Amino acid sequence: MTMDSGELERAAAVAERACERARKEILPRFRCVDVEFKQDGSPVTEADRAAERAIRETLRDAYPDYGLLGEEYGAEDAASPDAPRWIIDPIDGTISFSRGIPLFGTLIALMVEAEPVVGVIDLPVLGERYVGWKGGGCRRNGERVRASQVTDLRRCLVSTGDPICFEFAGRRDVFERITREVPLVRGYTDCFGHAMVLTGALDAMVDADLNPWDAAATQLLAVESGGACVSRHREGGKVDLIFGSPALVEQLAAFFET
Repeated sequence: MTMDSGELERAAAVAERACERARKEILPRFRCVDVEFKQDGSPVTEADRAAERAIRETLRDAYPDYGLLGEEYGAEDAASPDAPRWIIDPIDGTISFSRGIPLFGTLIALMVEAEPVVGVIDLPVLGERYVGWKGGGCRRNGERVRASQVTDLRRCLVSTGDPICFEFAGRRDVFERITREVPLVRGYTDCFGHAMVLTGALDAMVDADLNPWDAAATQLLAVESGGACVSRHREGGKVDLIFGSPALVEQLAAFFET
């Protein structure tokens, strides 16, 4: 199935409406919600669940034949095997959310034949929303943004996900090499770090051991902002992302090959 630019733009607008509804569930609960833990040890709150329910309802009403996959409520089949599918993370950065740190957000992506064609990163507390669709560029609150184009790892600002995620991915050596060879490394994790790469505030990011709902929006938005994105898929559906300035992505991706 293919979608023209007008269809993609309309789908992006629906995803934005879903984010608006998610904000209404998330913001009143920020810094005043109990935290639970899933079987895998990761935190979850009623805000995660309420936001995903609101997102699903919005997307389902607009596109009843599309599939859905969300972190909290799993998969819903599409009307046909080749129909597009929405991928949802209602709160990416639940650790930050649960600790009262405002650097979390909502992720929504639309997949066609396993390729993201619409992506949204919404940062509710910061009031920033990053939206893009295939061939349409990337915008923050309606204004175009552009990824860094720097080329020198010695003169750039790189972010990584948590060290333990590199351990889960079996690549602690990559984390250690980044922190050893890149002078400026910051731990701006989750979708906040991803969003900062889209604007060029961060020159590149390496984020390991992600789930599909953590990665899909960024895989599109990084490219639409003029950057590059390398996805390393592993067993169990996990993915490692290297994204940002095209020259830096090439250099950082090589860290995984040695």
